[in-house]
Amino acid sequence: MSNPIFTDKDSFKCRALFLGESLDLKALETTEHLGTQPLVVTAGEQGCAVLFRYGAVVVFGLGPVEEASFLTYLKPFVRQPFASSETEEAILKRDQSGGGRVENGVIWLQEFSIERVQIVADILAKSVVLAHYETGTGKIFDQIEPFADSLQRTTRDERWGKEVLRQLGRALSIQHKIVGRVEIIDKPELLWDAPELERLYLRLENEYEIRERHLALERKLELISRTAETVLDLLQHNTGLRVEWYVVILIVVEILLSLYDLFVQV
Repeated sequence: MSNPIFTDKDSFKCRALFLGESLDLKALETTEHLGTQPLVVTAGEQGCAVLFRYGAVVVFGLGPVEEASFLTYLKPFVRQPFASSETEEAILKRDQSGGGRVENGVIWLQEFSIERVQIVADILAKSVVLAHYETGTGKIFDQIEPFADSLQRTTRDERWGKEVLRQLGRALSIQHKIVGRVEIIDKPELLWDAPELERLYLRLENEYEIRERHLALERKLELISRTAETVLDLLQHNTGLRVEWYVVILIVVEILLSLYDLFVQV
């Protein structure tokens, strides 16, 4: 069932922001809202916002002042806010002939409804999450690359240990967030109740290359994990060899001392 909104407009702007590690929506779910899964609330004079538990928000039809006011209102609900928010903008336009296409940042929709807004929000939210973690993964790559290069020269530098563990932890954390918390490649639950919108969802997912970007990110994270595990295995191997040499030296020393005692007694 379609719930029309923005009935007096033929176009309006929307903006997605990735604010922090998560959004506490319990208090907001008990207030008046326009839709659920994901949660849609009114914002500004005539706009609305779609909120996601994993820390993203997409605002529709808000001016700069209204957006700033709404984000200030949201601050107490943001857990572990980021120093700077990843953002993505688009313009929604009415296209009664079909809709669903994207051209130069413009998304054409057959009609403006809560359900279609939720679909657009789902894609844009996933896009800013991917952009955020793409940047983070790139930084991990830059930091771990010297370790991989140094393996060509030596495997005896133990200063890498803690740093490699730290980068491995970051990579695993990103994997957990994009798969477990955000569920990047999972279709929204809304499509179970509105299967007629699946074509729109798939078209937007393809236009924003959600699956391709997710796959590329997964490959990079897997490479980081393999590199870190290889370095740690080599360091552990070197430590094991050193312990073995210590044991050999102690045995030799013990034999020499025994021989010394034997000669002294003679």
